[in-house]
Amino acid sequence: MTQPTASRWRTVDIVVASVIAVAFGVIFWAWNLVWSATDPAFAFFPGAQGIIYGIWLLPGVIGGLVIRKPGAAFYCEFLAAFISVILGSQWGALAIVQGAFQGLGAEAAFLALRYRSFKLPVAVVSGALAGLAAAVFDQIRYYAGYDLVSYRIPMFVFTVISAAVIAGAGGWALTRALARTGALDRFPAGRERTAV
Repeated sequence: MTQPTASRWRTVDIVVASVIAVAFGVIFWAWNLVWSATDPAFAFFPGAQGIIYGIWLLPGVIGGLVIRKPGAAFYCEFLAAFISVILGSQWGALAIVQGAFQGLGAEAAFLALRYRSFKLPVAVVSGALAGLAAAVFDQIRYYAGYDLVSYRIPMFVFTVISAAVIAGAGGWALTRALARTGALDRFPAGRERTAV
């Protein structure tokens, strides 16, 4: 059985998804440093640090919005995590596994709608699901020994909110901004832009 043309990856899809992932892999590496550096700023309420988590979830949402093919959100998130590990993540190879979970979360929103809708609400849900996957992973792997009320619940909630706002709405806005430049003209996301 052959795969429908609309869901087949073109060479340009692979190249652009890889560029998105590599660019965010470098951003992840830098954001890892920012995360560690901001620990003292959140000392008053450590769980609130989750509010800056969404940056790590951007490539999945953007990949899904730009490429619009099965696996795009997962591929971009996973590869970005892999690149950050190669560059030197303080979380080591475990970040690759975490990237896979986050990518599955981001992918789920597009899959649920059978890759037919790429509007703002879908992007927000994609970000939120990536954040949910990240929050569950973190709760099990990193935060199991922390206090439930003062740390774990706030970190969980702030992570999901950050993911919905930064990765979801922010990823959607960034995709539209890129489309307005003409950089995405070979993709449906670029062809949907409004006349400037």
